[in-house]
Amino acid sequence: MPPTDAPAPRDGDARPSAVVVGGGLAGITTALQLAEAGVAVTLLEGRPRLGGLAFSFRRGELTVDNGQHVYLRCCTAYRWFLDRVDGARLAPLQDRLDVPVLDVAHPRGPRLGRIRRDPLPVPFHLARSLATYPHLSLAERASVGRAALALKRLDPADPALDGIDFATWLGRHGQTPRAIEALWDLVGIPTLNAPAPDASMGLAAMVFKTGLLTDPGAADIGWAHVPLGHLHDTLAAKTLDGLGVRTLLRTKAERISRTDDGRWTVEVPGETLEADAVVLAVPQTETHALLPEDALDDADRLLDIGTAPILDLHVVYDRKVLRRPFFTALGSPVQWVFDRTASSGLTGGGQYLAVSQSAAQDEIDEPVAALRERYLPELERLLPAARGAGVRDFFVTRERTATFAPTPGVGRLRPGARTRAPGLYLAGAWTATGWPATMEGAVRSGFSAAGAALSAFGRRHDHPLQEAA
Repeated sequence: MPPTDAPAPRDGDARPSAVVVGGGLAGITTALQLAEAGVAVTLLEGRPRLGGLAFSFRRGELTVDNGQHVYLRCCTAYRWFLDRVDGARLAPLQDRLDVPVLDVAHPRGPRLGRIRRDPLPVPFHLARSLATYPHLSLAERASVGRAALALKRLDPADPALDGIDFATWLGRHGQTPRAIEALWDLVGIPTLNAPAPDASMGLAAMVFKTGLLTDPGAADIGWAHVPLGHLHDTLAAKTLDGLGVRTLLRTKAERISRTDDGRWTVEVPGETLEADAVVLAVPQTETHALLPEDALDDADRLLDIGTAPILDLHVVYDRKVLRRPFFTALGSPVQWVFDRTASSGLTGGGQYLAVSQSAAQDEIDEPVAALRERYLPELERLLPAARGAGVRDFFVTRERTATFAPTPGVGRLRPGARTRAPGLYLAGAWTATGWPATMEGAVRSGFSAAGAALSAFGRRHDHPLQEAA
């Protein structure tokens, strides 16, 4: 028998119904899971396309991603999503982790190191890479190894870890400022969107333990070889349509309320939708504005979950200046640089580079001219082939609230999928997924919200990651 909090389906329709508010990865995943279980789903998205903050747009002949997004082999939920929309072949993984790390500030001149793995069990898969890593001293390399073994013994879900910052833990385990810059922050800033002093130790432990200290191939990197919009909008919309999901773009939920018979209404411009369940898959501030009274024990906690920005610089050169698909830098304000030439559709022999700058609080509002003046010389310093190359275009994309801020203590603020209001559920990377704000976390939140709704409907829900877990 269905649980007592499950409302009865409307007359004449044996299927339960749901409205999912938000068409990012969390909302798309929720809609996919519900529709596959036989629920009649309406998906609302205020923008003119799906994909949330992982999208593409046109600029002249280019198709541009608003920001560079990558995933790892351990991101099993996002890999499920790619498979489900028939996009896995378009966003392949490296055969084996290999990250070029260029230090242009070394006293003896530029040095290129690599973080890569061998086909050996954990932790030996990274031993040779660490032993030969030129950006750390011998003593620092040994210290990093000891800290990694200590981190492997931690439980990322331990609430005590959420209360301290990553830098404090690293300092207690003998990590020098150089080790933090050249290794821990090199990985932590792009994955957490925060430097070590501003990051919860619980989230940092989750990232490093899952990515580097579980399976040898867990940290192999994947990225889209097509515009993100093709994966998260075009292919996702096609899949949703095939399942019978009604998708309404340019449609924002204005108000939700519970009816006397235990169902829900969702007011949108010009229409009122009725459903047995509602899933709010929008950012925490929008969720707070839509929540009915008493839906959470302390709804105002959502407003205490901060946000962190990401800045992307886009440079189109008149010639090829980078031979590798990507690299990361030390001794420079430049963080990660990706070659997006092929995926953007650029023709004419030039090259399009995307410079991804996480935790960009100090630069997010800087004028384009100032950013151009700062970063073009830096790219020339990092890439000798860029010296003298013509710049066809330079532009900037800014996501001021790209992710939730992974600050110490944020774990206690993140709600689960269920609310106190029967039939109302939450999804989004900012909910209690155990992951930082990533595409992986967004998809996992969709699994949780759909599972909670289906359980209330008395419908079977086989979690897509049961076997992987």
